[in-house]
Amino acid sequence: MKILRRAYDWVLHWAETPYGMPALFLLAFIESSLFPIPPDVLLIALCIAAPSRAFRFALVASLGSVLGGIFGYGLGMAFWGLLNPFFYQYIPGFSPESFARVQQLFLTYDFWAVFTAGFTPIPYKLITIGAGVFQIQFGMFVFASLVSRSLRFFLVAWMLKRYGTTMRILIEKYFNLLSIIFVLLLLGGFLILKKVI
Repeated sequence: MKILRRAYDWVLHWAETPYGMPALFLLAFIESSLFPIPPDVLLIALCIAAPSRAFRFALVASLGSVLGGIFGYGLGMAFWGLLNPFFYQYIPGFSPESFARVQQLFLTYDFWAVFTAGFTPIPYKLITIGAGVFQIQFGMFVFASLVSRSLRFFLVAWMLKRYGTTMRILIEKYFNLLSIIFVLLLLGGFLILKKVI
């Protein structure tokens, strides 16, 4: 836990430097395949510091994350045989059991598996690398990643731009719960629409 806390504090310190936006892009990129701290931490700090640029920060986070997801897909597709011992030992969330579950998710839900991991606290890196390992349809993977990551980051930016510091406290405290509720509402809406049509 101390290592994670130090990593969290290190991420936050970038908001106080002129390199906040490039750091956000790089953090979003590497979090999609390797790093344990989500880019939301830095995104929130940057949006609080400069609310007028909140949507620009969200765009940078979205692009970095989707490109990082494509990188993770490439790692899984081309190098999984070489890299899996490293991932299983050093990257949180990776295990043979979790990968078996990911494969089943792709077989059953494909788009929704990627979308849900992209929006919720489910480790997105597990899905990006798994998508490459199981070679799911690349265009669908990129589309689901783009929609889910953009929704997540622009929602955070919008709330911070509109509600400021109060929203920051609420997001940091309840982000996991809020994102899960949003996905459940979205899925419920699609199910109702399907039944009506």
